[in-house]
Amino acid sequence: MKNLLSINDLNKKEILDLINLGIKIKKNPEKYKNKAFEKVLLTFFQLPSLRTELSFDTAMFQMNGEVIDYHSESSPWAHGKESIEDVSKVVSRYCDLVMIRMSDHNELVKFAKNSKIPVINGLTSYEHPCQILSDLLTIYEKKKKLRGLKLAYFGDANNNVTHSLIYAANILDINMTIACPNNKNFTPKIPLKEVKMFHNIEAAKNADIIYTDSWFSYRIPKSQYKRRTEVLRPYQVNNKVMSHAKKNALFMHCLPALRGYEVTKEVIDGKQSIVFDQAENRLHMQKAIIIKLLGI
Repeated sequence: MKNLLSINDLNKKEILDLINLGIKIKKNPEKYKNKAFEKVLLTFFQLPSLRTELSFDTAMFQMNGEVIDYHSESSPWAHGKESIEDVSKVVSRYCDLVMIRMSDHNELVKFAKNSKIPVINGLTSYEHPCQILSDLLTIYEKKKKLRGLKLAYFGDANNNVTHSLIYAANILDINMTIACPNNKNFTPKIPLKEVKMFHNIEAAKNADIIYTDSWFSYRIPKSQYKRRTEVLRPYQVNNKVMSHAKKNALFMHCLPALRGYEVTKEVIDGKQSIVFDQAENRLHMQKAIIIKLLGI
């Protein structure tokens, strides 16, 4: 594993190895406390972050490594003064690996092609692999398996989280369904393969996992909020949706969440919700990703 740019770059064994390592790290963090000694991670943010930034920073701190947080407004690249290729080549000479959160996935790929150190996708408009690897760890932790489970995604499916979930489902033989508006602005932009598309609550039938994401990502202007809410309201995760899933179904959300929009308060704060377990597991999975990419 040279970089982590897309879930689709990984095979089944690589994903399962990361999950197993994440579980081992969570059970015995002391064993890994010096794994990143004298290693430097650069985190490069073009977009806001809470879980991604804190989990990578904490992961390096707990493994005795160093972090340089670098926000794009400080970069000559952001002001058109330097090419992304040159930035990549410079970073490669200072640091041991880099995590980048930016909108344009193609720019991330360009950065990686010019880098001599591992590059991690901390979120682009196309994919969010770190989130989904952490989610897979969480599902495995709760359900003790992945293959054959049914995961139903509700809401806006034209986003990075849905794309990464689709790739993961096809690689790991997870039965995934999507419930979203019958509108190209809300449907995935990648091949579905074995994933099934619905435009109603039937997507939730007998699901083991119900998953949703924000209706208002960073790329959505506030002027569209009212119209998007009207279109997406039938795909809100509520008690009715959960009742169509299995009795022991779990609710997942990558956060941040807006209660009353993509999910009701009753569901996200209810007994079936594991959203904060998801958030915690970002830390353990980030450690696993760092260790694998550095070969330490």
